[in-house]
Amino acid sequence: MSKVVTGIDIGTYHVKVVIAELADDPRQPPRILGSGYAESRGLKQGYVISIEETSRSVAAAVAQASRAARVPVKRAYVSLGGVGLDEAFARGETVVERGDSEVTERDVPRAIAASEKALAPSATLNRKIIHTIPLRFTVDGVTVMGGNPIGMKGMRISVETLFITCVERHVRDLVEAVEHAGVEVEDLVASPIAASFVATTKMQKRVGCLLANIGSETLSMVVFEDTKPVSLKVFPVGGSDITNDLALALRISPEEAEQLKSGAVLATTYPKKKVDDIINRRLVEMFKLIEAHLKRIGKNELLPAGALLTGGGSSLHAAADVAKLVLKLPARIASLSDSNATKMQLGDGIWSVAYGLTVWGFTSGEGIERPDASNFADTFKLFWRWLKKFFP
Repeated sequence: MSKVVTGIDIGTYHVKVVIAELADDPRQPPRILGSGYAESRGLKQGYVISIEETSRSVAAAVAQASRAARVPVKRAYVSLGGVGLDEAFARGETVVERGDSEVTERDVPRAIAASEKALAPSATLNRKIIHTIPLRFTVDGVTVMGGNPIGMKGMRISVETLFITCVERHVRDLVEAVEHAGVEVEDLVASPIAASFVATTKMQKRVGCLLANIGSETLSMVVFEDTKPVSLKVFPVGGSDITNDLALALRISPEEAEQLKSGAVLATTYPKKKVDDIINRRLVEMFKLIEAHLKRIGKNELLPAGALLTGGGSSLHAAADVAKLVLKLPARIASLSDSNATKMQLGDGIWSVAYGLTVWGFTSGEGIERPDASNFADTFKLFWRWLKKFFP
């Protein structure tokens, strides 16, 4: 029987669930068996404020997907988003273990562990490390071309590592909410990373690109270069801010403003130019936040594959044009048909995180059942299998 993986994307606006099975052809993406969604309750800016309400939303979405797929959901990969996500960088160094000075698979995790110990205390205070991503290795001070130091010779190996962290309480509350819904959390994945599995191509990640997810109350971004994520940031602004701007400026209810933002025709007509100006003004502010971060990390105007937009807010007709103008980069809506999700049975990019979680589940190598890592060898194998996803 085919292995089945479930992805649960817990957003501020909706909880989305995708159940997929591994395709017979390994070159094909996982096949969607069923999907479900429910209105999110108990969250603000992606942060859990009521475990009970969030749990009920998760249970409703899971039940819908389970009925559609005709399979029970006992375990799932769950997204971590919201303003609690952040990044931290550190460099670690260790002595090569073998007497002949050849770097082996055992040296890599030791170097990464050293970089974790080098993290500033503030980077881990009340925070949990979600992803540990090696960016650059050096052997005896010489940068490793290709990113894989195994087989090289030298006395010392060092690594610069990106750590993606999240507020520890949020992680704990999210896991508790999902488990209260009767689902065991198989693994937690940062939402921007999960979305990248289906919203970007390997070529885009290799040459350099930005993936921006415009959610209801958050704007998240992840920058890729040489196939690896090199920076991740979440801002406390999103599509609901555009809705509020419209409601205040036009003196209409938030419900009418949401419909107007989505392009619906209301009983009362409003000047299109005025509506577009209100929307564009907020979009400019949002993309200026991204531009400022790109400048801080030295990547502004230096991403050949440009900006790819996903999430509910990316459906705004002006989003790509404003992104292109502000970021001075090529910009377009991320097309799932251009990525690994070619044969997806899901309509648009708001499902990219949930589907990306299933892709993560399959590519991590263990499927839905992870073996118990009871000794160093097993622990190392699991870690190394995950780590290789970020090598070219």
